[in-house]
Amino acid sequence: MSIEARNVSKRFGDFVALDDVSVSIPTGRLTALLGPSGGGKSTLLRIIAGLETADSGSVHIAGDDATSLPPQRRNVGFVFQHYAAFKHLSVARNVAFGLEIRKTSKEETAERVNELLDLVHLRQFADRLPSQLSGGQRQRMALARALAVQPRVLLLDEPFGALDAKVRKELRDWLRRLHDEIPVTTVFVTHDQEEALEVADDIVVINEGRVEQIGSPSALYDQPANEFVMGFLGPATRLGSELVRPHDIHIVSDLPPEEGFYPGVVARAARVGYEVRVDVILDDSLQSSPVHVTMSRAEAHPLKLDVGSRVWLRKPAGATALPLGVDAANAPHPGAGPIAHYTI
Repeated sequence: MSIEARNVSKRFGDFVALDDVSVSIPTGRLTALLGPSGGGKSTLLRIIAGLETADSGSVHIAGDDATSLPPQRRNVGFVFQHYAAFKHLSVARNVAFGLEIRKTSKEETAERVNELLDLVHLRQFADRLPSQLSGGQRQRMALARALAVQPRVLLLDEPFGALDAKVRKELRDWLRRLHDEIPVTTVFVTHDQEEALEVADDIVVINEGRVEQIGSPSALYDQPANEFVMGFLGPATRLGSELVRPHDIHIVSDLPPEEGFYPGVVARAARVGYEVRVDVILDDSLQSSPVHVTMSRAEAHPLKLDVGSRVWLRKPAGATALPLGVDAANAPHPGAGPIAHYTI
């Protein structure tokens, strides 16, 4: 089911949480609301769910105006960061809770619960209490509970934020596979760029209450609208008058300077796992801040990048680059225009 937020604004006292935000999310997509803490992404999700009321604007779900509907009448599944489990109920009873509230028959409830526990790989833990599960298992239980009532949309607020890095990685892989099996329209909030890039079909970048850019992970990474988006969706470094991805910069150590090359000196070279990260100070007349370059160990080894070595840098044709001065504060914001223009 599609979701449309139209010209939504929300204040908390003097703080502007959302400023005339419009977003359209198509049916069956897995969409990430990505941005820094305090940017407005969770507020937008809660307004879609009906847990917060917008000061202005509207919310439509599957074409129906849901702006004034209470949460229980919007037919959305909501998963919080901290599970919100019923501690005294078993895993199976937690998953069944919404069905029992809706007076679903015992036979249908049992069938649906077993089906979902199989789906989230928790069938063997059906009789355990939530406290007897790991963090990742509790989050899968919460997702099964949200799916039990067959919601029109599934909303996830930092669903993996309380988990360690390894478990987060496992769960986001699992969420992507789950969505491919059950393509319910899903919106999840995250401040983790890698999570959004890896899991989402589409990303809405939100900052300071406004939409900076909407698009596929590849489009946003390769064609950022402004400096904020480029810096937030991956590493960026200055090379001359442009922002460039560090992994796109080529280092040459055995050629005299030519047109299109930036001469400099290696200030630091450090191996971080499979990467080698190099800081290069360009000649004084070019720029004062170091250029950060990332390459593989195999690429770095023949260059002999010792501190103080003379090198030349260049940006290859086709590399992502953004002219300096395309500032997020001055760039056009997609959230401020007509909703149809910014449909994903």
